[in-house]
Amino acid sequence: MTALEQQRARARLAVGEELKSLLYHPSPEVLFALLENPALDETLLALLLSRKDLPADIIENIAGRKTFLKSYAVKRALVFHPGTPRLAVLRLLRDLYLMDLVQFSLSPVAAAELRLHAEEYIIARLPQLPLGQRIALARRGPARVVGALVATGHAQVLEIALNNPRLSEAQVLKVLWRDGLPQVVVLTLANHPKWSQQYNVRLALVRNSSTPLAIVLSYLPQLTVVDLRELAAPGIVPENLRKYLQAEVIRRMQASKREAAAEPQSLRGELLSQPKNQDRSNEE
Repeated sequence: MTALEQQRARARLAVGEELKSLLYHPSPEVLFALLENPALDETLLALLLSRKDLPADIIENIAGRKTFLKSYAVKRALVFHPGTPRLAVLRLLRDLYLMDLVQFSLSPVAAAELRLHAEEYIIARLPQLPLGQRIALARRGPARVVGALVATGHAQVLEIALNNPRLSEAQVLKVLWRDGLPQVVVLTLANHPKWSQQYNVRLALVRNSSTPLAIVLSYLPQLTVVDLRELAAPGIVPENLRKYLQAEVIRRMQASKREAAAEPQSLRGELLSQPKNQDRSNEE
């Protein structure tokens, strides 16, 4: 019997500290034999999966065994291992507990596609979550999840979600583009010290039919003429708002004409004053 065969035989029967030491064996053959050891419990298996250099064949073998997947610790370890095949991760993600899904969705080493799937699973669970968990997600969740919480308009969640540092402008804009958005969301955004100052958010608030007219009118002077003209096109905003947009465009155009007309006069005044100044300097 060769030395490798002896090690494989030991791996199948080892217990205690010897078994634990074999978890770090470099040989894939020995590790495969280790998977046949009846003493390999979920704690040791999760410890084996903590090895970042674990061969891909070993990971696939573990992910394909139903007996191993009865353990939550093993499923979690497989999802978080960078070497686990994509399809196996997709299959196991839905079984993760909520906060493990959140942790995975925020992992910088996980593939972007897989993080998106984790976020979708979290969002799908939102309606069934107790208030305490929704508040925790509002504080610590990823941007898409926080945006989904904002869209619910829940009074105890809304302010916390809007102050989450991970919440992005893109997600706020997606919220404002939703149909049937609760008006409390619009009003809270329009009065929020951060989001109400963002140009694109103001533009989206002007487009939103739930934004009070007084707030819309206060935003018009800060919008560009290009955006005002686009908003004033038929079918973009309600007809009663279009007249205010058109009036603001006209006001801007008239102001531009007055400024343009005033420029030559001020320039001519400067030119006329120059010789006098020069004469005075010559006399001195």
